[in-house]
Amino acid sequence: MSKRAVLEVIALGVEDAVAAQAGGADRLELVTDMAADGLTPSAATVAGIRRAVDIPLRVMIRLADGFAAGDVERLVRVAGELREAGAEEFVLGFLNAGGVVDLAAVERVVAVLDGCPWTFHRAIDRAADRDALRKQLDGMPRLDTYLTAGASGGVDEGLPVLLAEAARQGQPGYEQHLLVGGGLRLDHVPTLLTAGVDGFHIGGAARPEGWEAPVSADAVARWRAALDAV
Repeated sequence: MSKRAVLEVIALGVEDAVAAQAGGADRLELVTDMAADGLTPSAATVAGIRRAVDIPLRVMIRLADGFAAGDVERLVRVAGELREAGAEEFVLGFLNAGGVVDLAAVERVVAVLDGCPWTFHRAIDRAADRDALRKQLDGMPRLDTYLTAGASGGVDEGLPVLLAEAARQGQPGYEQHLLVGGGLRLDHVPTLLTAGVDGFHIGGAARPEGWEAPVSADAVARWRAALDAV
């Protein structure tokens, strides 16, 4: 491969962040409350992690379980607070009840991100039509990544979709970086790398003792070595 694959690790706090960086993570996704699949962390947490590590941080903007935007005014306010806390990269994504991207909510939040890059997260895996979603978001300012497992059930189920989307990289709606996460295992890595995927996102895989335990630098290092070996 012409460049090193990106390894992004979920961090809940400073201890996670420090261990992930020590293990070779390229970037962190900052969240809280994994029982709800990851919600927005506090501005104080973001600021503390920013002081502790020097790798890029992507901060989740999501206030409740599920993928509905909910209170958009509150989302906008929280996004502004995160910017003030030093956040420079973000993760977000909202769907309506029909599984269609909530463009109005996305546009409102992106407008206050002050030109920062952002990821559209795994809401794409719950979309009624993921190709249509990509095309609706085509041209959205600073959208540079899709985090996806290819299917709501995870990478095992979504692998054919991921391989097909990797083959479409560069086409309209498919210019963004493909970041694979959601039930991702080390045995998926060779197939994905061979297909041209160069972005990998791990959460539980970085915590061999479960979500109640912190990130393991050794576990992250095993992923770093696997990505660099192919």
